[in-house]
Amino acid sequence: MKSRSSRKGKGKNKKSDGNFSTSDENFVGDFYDYELDEMETSSNGYTVTRKAEKKLDDDEPTEKIDNNKLRKKSLKEKIFLPIKNFLSGLREDISPRYIASVAGGVLFCVFVVGMVLIFVEPSAPEPVKKPAPVVEDKNEQHYVQIRISKGMTTAEIADELADKGIIASSFKFRVLSRLHGYDDKMKSGIYFFEQGMADDDVFKKIMKGEKYLVTVTIPEGFGVRDIAERLYDLELVEKEEFLQAAEIFAPYDYMENKKGVIYATEGFLFPDTYSVENDATVEEILDLMVGEFNRRLSKDMREQAKAKGLSIYELVTLASLVEREVKFDEDRAIVAQILLKRLKMEIPLQTDATLQYLMDAPKEDVSIEDTKIDSPYNTYQNVGLPPGPIASPGMESIEAVLNPADTDYLYFVADRKGHNHYANTYEEHMELVNEYR
Repeated sequence: MKSRSSRKGKGKNKKSDGNFSTSDENFVGDFYDYELDEMETSSNGYTVTRKAEKKLDDDEPTEKIDNNKLRKKSLKEKIFLPIKNFLSGLREDISPRYIASVAGGVLFCVFVVGMVLIFVEPSAPEPVKKPAPVVEDKNEQHYVQIRISKGMTTAEIADELADKGIIASSFKFRVLSRLHGYDDKMKSGIYFFEQGMADDDVFKKIMKGEKYLVTVTIPEGFGVRDIAERLYDLELVEKEEFLQAAEIFAPYDYMENKKGVIYATEGFLFPDTYSVENDATVEEILDLMVGEFNRRLSKDMREQAKAKGLSIYELVTLASLVEREVKFDEDRAIVAQILLKRLKMEIPLQTDATLQYLMDAPKEDVSIEDTKIDSPYNTYQNVGLPPGPIASPGMESIEAVLNPADTDYLYFVADRKGHNHYANTYEEHMELVNEYR
């Protein structure tokens, strides 16, 4: 018959075929603490199942060891000790090459994360930091107006779009443009965008370009600088670019490149209303206007000028003086006659308009000091015509020079309302000046 129990004991370990024989249930063997997990009664005595847990000193009391704690301790030793040893070895084995590889890996990870943050579209557009100007089209939809000027860089375009809330990220726009090769494909012009548009839609719009007609009205008497200002205000040109081109643009032989002339196109940009494409170049606009003058100056006009001993250039120069000196049509032919007579008599023309042409801003009255300006355009100091026209004359002024009035007047002065008063002598003229000025 077999009986099972759990006991501890100390005694000499008498090993015989795996069996222990003892007269006491306690025994000591090889100074190990044994736990009697099972005891079986048999004809051979006690058969002991044992586990060696801990080697004891002779006097150390025996106690049962918690196997779970031992297993945890073993796990720590297996995991953390190798790591500790590895880190300790790094101090000896680490090298600049290893540091460089680690740093490169970190930078690559940062780059990847940055690209993800940039190229993943946000769920909602970023709020606009400042109000953007909007325009209303004929369909009553609101758009943001952006002007992309010739010569603008991709960075400048991106910043403008981001500032107006059209795109979410200026940096992302620049990166996409570089990756897709769009940098040199974006066209200048005036564009109308909705806020929060997708980058691809913005690129398509700018690279395709928006064509539309802009109505431009150039009044009689406008000079090149006035025309440049008007075209700039209509977002058609850059002022400096226009003025530089106007200095040398002369496609017709009669547009003489005379010494001292400020703008070769002055006087030949015909005053009229034009429909100009929004992406027209400066040269195209200049060609349009001087072409209109060439068309309007009929064959009969050219023959009349020749009969009077006037070149087309002189005709236009005289007509420009009439245009700037006269406000009312009834005065044109009379002023033209006075100028022609003074030229014939070799008397200085003494027109205030030529002095005004030299000033940055117009003055209601020129001063004595103004009449002393050192310039070939100063008709107070120089006899004859100025080097060239001072404005764009209308057809009425050109006709007035070709068909002047028949009077004996040599002087004129305008009152504050623009009406001219005429005199035959200098004394009469000064009386009129004191009366009306």
